[in-house]
Amino acid sequence: MTEQAPPVSSALDEETARAEIYGLLSTLYYAAPNAALLDKLRVAVTEAPAAGALLEASWSELVAAARRLSGEDIAREYDALFGGVGKPDVYLFGSHYLSGFLNEKPLAALRTDLAVLGLERDDAMSETEDHLAYLCEVMRYLIAGDDVEVANLTRQREFFTRHLQPWASALCEAVAGHPKADFYRSAAGFTQTFISVETQGFDMLA
Repeated sequence: MTEQAPPVSSALDEETARAEIYGLLSTLYYAAPNAALLDKLRVAVTEAPAAGALLEASWSELVAAARRLSGEDIAREYDALFGGVGKPDVYLFGSHYLSGFLNEKPLAALRTDLAVLGLERDDAMSETEDHLAYLCEVMRYLIAGDDVEVANLTRQREFFTRHLQPWASALCEAVAGHPKADFYRSAAGFTQTFISVETQGFDMLA
């Protein structure tokens, strides 16, 4: 996954900010954040340019958690939640939430849609394409990519409503309810708020 800087600039246009948030979420869920990313989070601006912005509170909580916890603590938390040998405490794969099993029909449908977009999994990535990090990276590409035939609002809405919206909230709730979650409880809160904002935005396009 490509490491993305947090959305710290109030001057960013909305589409650039959306792409950066998806990139950040991709990085956070693919692995525990490295020292460079944590440094960026810890100095991130937490006040939104406009009062009452929907993401401000959950973003502030995520930044506060990054400032409060060490990188080692966050790495141990990531492993406790999503890693380990065998069955993880919290799954990061859409198929688990959509069908109850891994590598099932939702993954096959996702691969079909990715092929239509001209995308495929990098061989260097060990996880299947329905991993949250991969899906967020696809959304980042659909927003920021140069090919307007692929990177456009219609494609974004189709991909989001088929492959992220149906299960992302369930994942966030699983993380938030885990007794070992701290940094990732804040990350899940931010993720859930962002997914809600995206859902509302795409609903307006329907």
